[in-house]
Amino acid sequence: MQKNLPANFFKDPYIFEFLNLPDVHSEKDLEKALILNLQKFILEIGKSFTYMGNQYRIQVGKKDYNTDLLFYHRDLQCLVLFELKIREFEPEFLGKLNFYLEALDRDVKRPHENPSIGVLLCKGKDTEVVEYAMARNTSPAMIADYETKLIPKNILATKLHQLVEQLSKENIE
Repeated sequence: MQKNLPANFFKDPYIFEFLNLPDVHSEKDLEKALILNLQKFILEIGKSFTYMGNQYRIQVGKKDYNTDLLFYHRDLQCLVLFELKIREFEPEFLGKLNFYLEALDRDVKRPHENPSIGVLLCKGKDTEVVEYAMARNTSPAMIADYETKLIPKNILATKLHQLVEQLSKENIE
């Protein structure tokens, strides 16, 4: 968990097996699948989230920007922005996320609410790259992995069986 975020409110990784996405998919495909399975998505991300919209429009200067998925967290009393990336984390993703968080805090957040939180959902991350990117970051943000498929059950069962056999042999010796 990255700095500035309360412990146990966000997971890493997220498992989106219920989306039934192919291995190769676009960010738009991921977003559409999450919206179609919104109830399951909210159950995966945790309790107390209220959905505010997808492609949530914010205007900065004379330009419009669309964020991916915007929620409100009742317990934290803040906006929570999920930005979707279908590839491994890159440091520049954090700059865009921070820009969106600043715009939300200036133009959408209400005075009694806490600062917005950003979650970058990436298809993988190098923890050292994340550590360097987050070192000087002041926004409450985190980078989390997502998986669209778990290990197939038959392979998992085989691996568990092998582990049990190995442990049994070690206990005998």
